[in-house]
Amino acid sequence: MTLDWGVLWDHRDQFLHGVLVTIELTVITMALAMPFGLVLAFMRLSRLRVIRGLTTAFVELFRSTPLLLQVYWAFYVLPSLLDVQFSALTTALIGLVCNVGSFNSETFRAGILSIRVGQTNAALALGMGRWDAMRHIILPQALRRVLPALATTWISLFKDTSLVSTIAVGDLSYEALQVRSETYRILEVLTGMAAIYWLLGYPQAKLVDLIHRRWRTVE
Repeated sequence: MTLDWGVLWDHRDQFLHGVLVTIELTVITMALAMPFGLVLAFMRLSRLRVIRGLTTAFVELFRSTPLLLQVYWAFYVLPSLLDVQFSALTTALIGLVCNVGSFNSETFRAGILSIRVGQTNAALALGMGRWDAMRHIILPQALRRVLPALATTWISLFKDTSLVSTIAVGDLSYEALQVRSETYRILEVLTGMAAIYWLLGYPQAKLVDLIHRRWRTVE
């Protein structure tokens, strides 16, 4: 079998476009999923049973079903329910943000609950309100504790963006598969796609290892 690695260079613009879309999806999703996850965490910690119950149902739905199914649902079902047509990119972001936000909510909630209740009681005894105690005392400590987990979620998100290629979002996977269809160079294109994902993902994985060592919390 004759290999033609030149196909990767010949279609470099498509691969570059796919890389940029993948990075864009990862950054925007995490930027939205972090505050969304924090809000969900606060709602799950609410004293109101109705809010806790509805939020728990939402979070568990997205944590317990495949991301691919969620992307399909957002693409095919959500527009018909709302009678609004979303672009493929917007649909992908909706599915990714709901999924990652749900996982982030559990990360934030665990971080908040890991702080000893005595610190909150001490703040209240000093005359601080609950929100001030949460904002100035609990959250700073909780965010430091969950940073390694959030960094790991980032790596998973970077890889999971490949699923949006199924709804024709032009990420790296989609562009690579388009090149494969045009050239029939399956081995070269898929190997090249894997190499690009590795080149982008490996430094991120090493950064996560560094964050784990730097920010890990020892009681």
